[in-house]
Amino acid sequence: MEALLQYVWKHKMFPLGQLATVDGRAVEVIDTGLQNTDAGPDFFNAKVKIGGTVWVGNVELHDKSSAWTAHGHDRDHAYDNVVLHVATEIDADVATAGGRVVPQMRLEVPQAVAANYESLLSIDRYPPCFAVIPRLDRLTVHGWMSRLVAERLELKTEAIMRRVELCDGSWESALFVTMARNYGFGVNGDAFERWALGIPLQAVARHRDDIFQVEAVFMGQAGLLDPSALPARGRDEAEGDGYYLRLKGEYEYLAHKFGLRPMDPGAWKFLRMRPQNFPHIRIAQLARLYHSRRADLSRLVECASAEQMRGLLATEVTPYWATHYAFGSPCGRSRKSLTQASLDLIIINTAVPMLFAYGRHRRDEALCARAFDMLAQLKAENNHIVRLWSRCGLKADNAADSQALIQLKKEYCDRKDCLRCRFGYEYLRYKPQSAGR
Repeated sequence: MEALLQYVWKHKMFPLGQLATVDGRAVEVIDTGLQNTDAGPDFFNAKVKIGGTVWVGNVELHDKSSAWTAHGHDRDHAYDNVVLHVATEIDADVATAGGRVVPQMRLEVPQAVAANYESLLSIDRYPPCFAVIPRLDRLTVHGWMSRLVAERLELKTEAIMRRVELCDGSWESALFVTMARNYGFGVNGDAFERWALGIPLQAVARHRDDIFQVEAVFMGQAGLLDPSALPARGRDEAEGDGYYLRLKGEYEYLAHKFGLRPMDPGAWKFLRMRPQNFPHIRIAQLARLYHSRRADLSRLVECASAEQMRGLLATEVTPYWATHYAFGSPCGRSRKSLTQASLDLIIINTAVPMLFAYGRHRRDEALCARAFDMLAQLKAENNHIVRLWSRCGLKADNAADSQALIQLKKEYCDRKDCLRCRFGYEYLRYKPQSAGR
């Protein structure tokens, strides 16, 4: 419960007028200090008044005071500036490495706070703080949602920066990999990212004006031109398919020219997937997008609105794929373009994070601000996370809100990290009677 004790100290969730050291000196907490999440004392630069004397320094907290010695603080000079040691149970005296006796104060987690915290951790229903959501004021909700969407963009920026590093510093290649990953729409995301990282874009760029050659490399590198990847029912038809055979021959030539090795086609998932979401269709769409040069970073940066971004990233397929879902699987003619909902997801998960990350890289605050603005222009995502929060009374008005709620679930709720959550804070303070029902 040490983390909860630190939380109680940080937010002053204790009776301020009844505090005293173990030797009877009155304690007034003027400033709890800045919480330290790294090595060293728990709180820096706290300001406390002990027996009429104001002390400015660090504060350390433990469940039991004997943990001070058990953790080696009595031998660590990093704790020399601790002015107050706080513990739930005082079972030993404490001193610094220099021998100075540190004042100690006993502090318990308030019973109501402990009960509410236990309730948050034990409630099976998601979100566990559902009962307090309707009573939150708009300012609290707006402030926390704004923070969450910023956190989510920061996380995506970290992922993009790792891809830039994997791509030898190429932002264009990192954009392609990010785009490809999100064309997997979750189910095939990992496979698409592996596929994209295996395509030497600098080499393929020499053939970028020829959509057939681009598609040959894209399909070949995905392993989809391997006979073992052909659907069992349509294998004979595929092996007699002129377009398939031409692509296969072209890929073999280009693979020899550039030293390409295809990925294992077994990485792709097809189970319970709608045909329009098959990797073949998504790769054909990416081939058209790459060939058209509309997904270049310079073009993304020029977009001033979500509507312009939609027009830029909208793509279809080559004529063959208008009548096929896979090699040897013909179908009626259809456009097979991304739906607006899917296109918006690509903008939310690719274009917006790329604008933000590139803005950070170039120290261009206007570009970062445009990323936030673009999220506010897009409709909220319609997924189970957003729907669950909506049932609790927290409605997502736009994509910025839905991204905030996704961040909240993945980084806080799923990890039971309620002590870092603003909603969790409100729950610990004001849990309604019905919350435990």
